[in-house]
Amino acid sequence: MRSPWFVLVLAMIPCPALAAETPIDVGSRWELLVDDYLIARLDGGARQVLHHPTPREVVLTNDAPWEGSGCNYYSIFQDGDRYRMYYHGWQLTIVPGRLIVPHQLVTCYAESRDGIHWIKPELGLVEFGGSKKNNIVLDTGKLGPLDIDAGHIALFRDENPRCPPEARYKAIVLVRKPHGLAPLASPDGLHWSPMADKPVITKGAFDSQNLAFWDPVRNEYRAYVRYFAAGRRDILTATSKDFIHWTEPVPLEYPGAPADQLYTNQIKPYYRAPQLLMGFPTRYVERPWSPSMEALPEREHRKLRASAEPRFGTALTEGLFMTSRDGRRFHRWGEAFLRPGPERPGTWQYGQQYIAWHVVETDAFEGHGRELSLYATEAYWVGQSSKLRRYTLRIDGFVSIQAPWTGGELVTKPLVFRGNKLLLNFSTSAAGSIRVEIQDAEGRPLPGFALDDCPEVFGDSLDRPVTWKQGSDLAKLAGGPIRLRFVLRDADLYALRFAE
Repeated sequence: MRSPWFVLVLAMIPCPALAAETPIDVGSRWELLVDDYLIARLDGGARQVLHHPTPREVVLTNDAPWEGSGCNYYSIFQDGDRYRMYYHGWQLTIVPGRLIVPHQLVTCYAESRDGIHWIKPELGLVEFGGSKKNNIVLDTGKLGPLDIDAGHIALFRDENPRCPPEARYKAIVLVRKPHGLAPLASPDGLHWSPMADKPVITKGAFDSQNLAFWDPVRNEYRAYVRYFAAGRRDILTATSKDFIHWTEPVPLEYPGAPADQLYTNQIKPYYRAPQLLMGFPTRYVERPWSPSMEALPEREHRKLRASAEPRFGTALTEGLFMTSRDGRRFHRWGEAFLRPGPERPGTWQYGQQYIAWHVVETDAFEGHGRELSLYATEAYWVGQSSKLRRYTLRIDGFVSIQAPWTGGELVTKPLVFRGNKLLLNFSTSAAGSIRVEIQDAEGRPLPGFALDDCPEVFGDSLDRPVTWKQGSDLAKLAGGPIRLRFVLRDADLYALRFAE
């Protein structure tokens, strides 16, 4: 049996495989541990864990005559001191053997001061049922030279610094004939006009929420649109410098992920780490009739939907999580991010848990600071209304490196940073802890920053500075290649950042 001293000597010998890596320049930005970008190895009980949002209140019930049971495809973003929400109004009525859509799709608008309490203002823009007293911003039909489908749309605030004020808000919308996607612009998010007289993206199926946005890291617009690959629902991406002229759309890649059917994609730069494109696609699953299918909520209505089309009664949907650093190759988790949840009316249906585009930051409960809010659909296809429920997650809390009480370690790839201190987004138990060792590129502890020089870090913080016996100042290490070794015990590490 090898002695502890022999094991210690082996641990101190530099690993040739480690020394050969090119350092990653992390600058002074937040880096989330959602993929293997920074991870050289995990040891002991340390593992990468996907976390799940906590259900909160229903924030919107869509029961107006121009809304209905099929409301979906939400675009939500913070805009100064208010939050904006756009979604399509749609009623899906089932009679035996037939689906009836009593009114054409419209784009509706709501707003909030806190992301929790929402109002639907009377906008007076579009007539419905002989009145303009509604919250409709766009109707299906003619918009200038375009014949638009107002239900298949995604709207956003353009953060391109060269964007003119009259086009500060943009959208990409389905055009019915000729078939494709066309760009819209607005000075205020309410009054919209075409930016082109015909579709600018024509490759794709488009029968989903197709979206586009400004990518501030790559200085271009990106679009993500629906298409079918060998009968399977999937996603294409294209880029543009002006929102008008787009590259040929190409399929996304998901190395190591299962060949799931993806309905929506919900991709956007994560606001705290825009180098990271984050998506919440909807996984579409068709399952046969079985005792479990029969036991799901609202069995009779499920049978009624199936009479119009079998999959209407047996398809199920849920939210996934994926990230990318180049816009095309995505690290996608096979496990669900947002499951259908406990069985109750309005759940375990085709159309439930479509996650809105995108997460926003909101106030948490008193004394708890800030958190992430995301929103998802429920009560879809049943009755005359549908609902939008809010869910919450800690900031950056999508994935963590987690270790049990018995402990575990994370060693990063070589890094180059700017700044003079290391901040951690982490959580431990009262007895748990994190310690950090700074190493050279070959894995040797740097003097003054060895593991024994780092007092245990414990608590639950979004941005705690790490200290060593000589303090927290890392200025003398900035610009040179280092590695970080984290030793965790009953703890989660979500993100890290070097800062001034």
